[in-house]
Amino acid sequence: MSVELLAITPDPERTIEKAGRTCYKSTSRTRSGSDKGLIHRIIEMGHHSVLEHASATFRVTGASRSFTHQFVRHRLCAFSQQSQRYVDEKNFDFVEPESIVGNPISHVLFEEFMAEAKAVYTKLQKLGIKNEDARFVLPNAIQSEIVISANFRQLRHIFCLRCDKHAQWEIRRVCLQMLKIMKKEAPSVFADFVIDEKNETACTQFGS
Repeated sequence: MSVELLAITPDPERTIEKAGRTCYKSTSRTRSGSDKGLIHRIIEMGHHSVLEHASATFRVTGASRSFTHQFVRHRLCAFSQQSQRYVDEKNFDFVEPESIVGNPISHVLFEEFMAEAKAVYTKLQKLGIKNEDARFVLPNAIQSEIVISANFRQLRHIFCLRCDKHAQWEIRRVCLQMLKIMKKEAPSVFADFVIDEKNETACTQFGS
């Protein structure tokens, strides 16, 4: 799977500072680098609404439909996903969990099922069934593409939930990639998130 940053609010931390200082009528305190200190304070205080004035857009490729079904539950995001109605999926790629790959018997069963799903999908097409109905036999493992837009407050919420050790492995890996990007693009907003590379998790002391 891969995560690509498509767009982000220009100078996002300065935008957040302007919003925050409007609340406290403290624009006269704006200095070079003053955004960092203010952002740290508002996150620590829980004044997260000002983070909504900056947003980012990502494209995720190579992840499964199982992943996208989980992610679209975050209703404050905007989504555009690869269509199974208009896209021919007869040669679909798929994601196989490591737990299945590591078990020889389950691995064979999994691959056989993927092959059967492809065969049935193709047979339905040849029988004149439209893609929008033939797709009913496609598995959750099928790879998909999705574009995700969210403001920074929502991204923090997502990272708190989906980078946690209890999150499902695939969505956790995707969100960790997103978090790494955001720590570079808006380091003050996401500075409190600590990434554990070994265990593929991240956590924050301040919350979402």
